[in-house]
Order: sequence, then structure tokens, then C-alpha cells
Amino acid sequence: MDCIFCKIINGEIPSYTIYEDKIVKVFLDVNPMSPGHMLIIPKKHYENLDDINMSTLTHLNVIAKKMHVLLKEKLNIDGMTIVQNNGEVQEVKHYHMHLKPYYKENNGITITQVYEKLMDCKKKNNPE
Repeated sequence: MDCIFCKIINGEIPSYTIYEDKIVKVFLDVNPMSPGHMLIIPKKHYENLDDINMSTLTHLNVIAKKMHVLLKEKLNIDGMTIVQNNGEVQEVKHYHMHLKPYYKENNGITITQVYEKLMDCKKKNNPE
């Protein structure tokens, strides 16, 4: 299978990983619609909403809520849109959710700056 998201999960392609557990991986979109635009993907390959099981779908939503809190705390977002595409409008045929932060004013920060701000709290909460 030649799935870009499976390659990211397997470490074949690097990513700005924000969160990961045994079920999902969350990483920053490399072509963000706004600073902090992230993707939540299941580690098991599901093509779309028709394929994914309810327990994985529920877990994705729990993580989406946690990422929303993180974005509010670290990037001071003014809102957020969650998008999940299926069928012909789905660019990558691996189930995924887009979390697109909204800002009243464009803060113009780069993906690296976003990553550093979001990961700052992880370093404080999980010292090595």
C-alpha cells in the first residue's frame, strides 16, 4: 500500500508529531490552512467513515477535544473547524480529521514556531 499517512505512522516520513498513543497519531499539517492546523489519524488504515469502527472513531473525538484545549491554551485560538472528508473530496484515502484553528487576526507564526509552542507543555509535563 502506498499511503502517505501509513508511511508517517511507520516513521518512513518525518512529521511534527504533537500526540501519539496506540490508536492515533496527531501531527501538524505541512501545508497548513492556518497556524496550528493539525491532522488526527488512526494508526490502523481505514479508508473513510464507512470503514472505521466506532471505538476508534470515539477515541479520535476524545483526542480532538484534548487538542482543542491545547490549541486554546498554547496558541490562543479564537475558534476551530473540524473537517473530515470522504469519497471524491478525500485527498488522502486514509481516514483523518483536520483541526483548523481560527484567529481573528493572522499571527503569522511558522510551523516550527507552532510546534515549539505546542510541545512546550509536553516537555514540562513529561520531563525526561
